[in-house]
Amino acid sequence: MDVFDGLPDPIVVDILDKVGDVKTLLRCSSLSKRFYSLVPQSESLTLRLDQVVTTESPPDSPVSNFFKSVCKPFHGLFSLFSKPAKPIPATNLSPVIPSKLLSRFDRIKNLDVELPGEDAKPEKGAGIKWKAEFGKTLKTCVVVAFRSASTVSSPGVESDAEFVTGLKTRVEWTINALMAASTRHHLMSRVVKEHKEMESLVMHERGGEGTVVMKSEGLREFRKTEAARDQELEERVEKKQRSVVPSVRMSMRHAPSLKLKSGICLESATLVIVRPSEEYSDVGDDELATEAFAGSCMYGEAVVALLKRNKNTLDMNSF
Repeated sequence: MDVFDGLPDPIVVDILDKVGDVKTLLRCSSLSKRFYSLVPQSESLTLRLDQVVTTESPPDSPVSNFFKSVCKPFHGLFSLFSKPAKPIPATNLSPVIPSKLLSRFDRIKNLDVELPGEDAKPEKGAGIKWKAEFGKTLKTCVVVAFRSASTVSSPGVESDAEFVTGLKTRVEWTINALMAASTRHHLMSRVVKEHKEMESLVMHERGGEGTVVMKSEGLREFRKTEAARDQELEERVEKKQRSVVPSVRMSMRHAPSLKLKSGICLESATLVIVRPSEEYSDVGDDELATEAFAGSCMYGEAVVALLKRNKNTLDMNSF
């Protein structure tokens, strides 16, 4: 006899959970009637999306267009930001695509989505990592970025002109990260609505640049909000390419030159913690930032060092 056929169904489902990859499991479902019936019971899945269509922003980039109106505390600096920024490539996948790929699965509890895009990619030599948590809308976003990394340290003092120029870059990095995060949130909106047993959703890029997280509480909040929408509003939302980012407050820490214990020196190192302006509180910011990059040695070390720096606060309107 086939020993595998002697395994109880729960053990086979557990094995399929360890496989995880959606495309592999869908191939497995064609092997036999038994696999066809058991594959949909998998609870922990990994979905790798390969199809990406990039679109360019119109000549007046969103970053430069609304920068003047959203950063309230820096009215005197606005004239520096009139030049349109470089168009931002954006992942432009319909929410229908992941929904169709997952339509065969009935009991998804944990879903990990891997994307190939790099929406918030900064200029050459720079590095950026961000992590955002969503419910019905943005809850938090932590961004760590630097202009360059080397083993040679430079003077840690910058002129007023350098500070202003750097400020534009730092806010631009943050806006790009928020736009990338809201695009991912919208991409999985239909999946979240259709799979009501889901308890954890993580979306990340293949290069490890950005991560979007929806925990059980955020997933419930999103479904409750979506259920309250009327049909006309829902159809209007489906036509958008990303979720709306609410009015937010950005807590920003910056170091012109930051030397890490590992010997690496980061130029123009920045830590930004973003929360919605409504009922804003910076309580727990330190824990939020350190937890976001706990598994990344260089970025995690940079967060610990930057948390000791003075912070500046900026308000940004919804977009």
